[in-house]
Amino acid sequence: MTRDLLLILAAGFLRSATVGLVGVTLAIYLATVGFSTTQIGLLIGGGLAGTSLATVAVGVRGDAWGRKRVLVALAVLSAGGYVALAVFIDPGALIVMAFMGMLNGMGRDRGAASALDQAILAGRVSAEQRTWSLAWYNLVLDAGHALGALAGTIPTIVTAFTSQTIHEAHRTTYAFCAGAVLLTVVPYLALSRNVEVASVPADPSQAARLDPRSRRAITRIALLFGLDSIGTGFLNSSLIAYWFFERFGTTEAQAAVLFFTARVLNAVSHVAAAWMARRIGLLNTMVWTHLPSSVLLIAAPASPTASIAAAIFLAREALVEMDVPTRQSYVMAIVKPAERTRASSITNVTRNVGWAVGPPVAGVVMQHVAFAGPLLIGGFLKIAYDVMLYRAFRHVHPPEEESPANENAAPTSRG
Repeated sequence: MTRDLLLILAAGFLRSATVGLVGVTLAIYLATVGFSTTQIGLLIGGGLAGTSLATVAVGVRGDAWGRKRVLVALAVLSAGGYVALAVFIDPGALIVMAFMGMLNGMGRDRGAASALDQAILAGRVSAEQRTWSLAWYNLVLDAGHALGALAGTIPTIVTAFTSQTIHEAHRTTYAFCAGAVLLTVVPYLALSRNVEVASVPADPSQAARLDPRSRRAITRIALLFGLDSIGTGFLNSSLIAYWFFERFGTTEAQAAVLFFTARVLNAVSHVAAAWMARRIGLLNTMVWTHLPSSVLLIAAPASPTASIAAAIFLAREALVEMDVPTRQSYVMAIVKPAERTRASSITNVTRNVGWAVGPPVAGVVMQHVAFAGPLLIGGFLKIAYDVMLYRAFRHVHPPEEESPANENAAPTSRG
């Protein structure tokens, strides 16, 4: 593994740890300081809307501005979002600051920095190594998510051993998150020039343009990813933690341990996904692991006890992330190398837009329709995505899976 890849992994670990911590504690904290469920959903959606805008900017001009420079700027903005969470409690001000700081309440790191990471990683390895490289990348991210989720116990520990109130302990924790994400600037500045794109068109419209075959494929897959991410937006970590909190009386510390276990399962599943993809293909791995995870999710609201609900949730988490390294590898495979930043940005931004749409609607559904409604709606949307994705792309093969019989049928590129 090259030095650049190790630096990307180090920064990704720190960034994802902060995301994992905030994903567990955010909704519970906001509820205790007086936010309504609708306001919580709006804040999470606002942060994701800011992430979406940043991802668009990265896709259009990220390569021209310089990947290192952009990664540093994103780290500084993210730190500002955590500082705002530590300082402000007014809903209006905090929603605006969440947008500007790209505050991520989803519990998973899938933002603009991740889009650039994927393009860099795919460009530094061979086609045969691509899926495994992205699998290890996502394993490291989910290890960060797991550690961050476990760190969700910090406010409880702080109040037990200091004179701080629970609100003060949360704010101290979020200030710590700001410092941690600022540390990612160090590995980003140490990246070599090899992470940059050698030749970038001066005209932004040319830089953002995809080959017609690539554009058709990416448009279809991005729309489908958008449908899946709307379902995911209903199921963000903050609202699921809040659901356990209200439905079963689960404490914040118990939720932290639950989500730590879930993220460990996510991390292990990435390696399993790379192993499976080598045998049955990227698309088959994406669909036939993701679909049963949605069925499990729909079953969770019928659980009579917290233990059964937690077991179903963890079974779902063991499967749901297996499509992450495989879909990232698939997208990188079906476009040309020079198009990877744009393709990664397009697919990430559609996911972020879907994530931004989901939480506000989920908050309204939880408050005014049915408390478990987001789990059911999200599950059915994800099942629809799996069926439509398989139908649309079952004949489109990445280069490493092509045979002479289908070599001319797929919009793939070599190199």
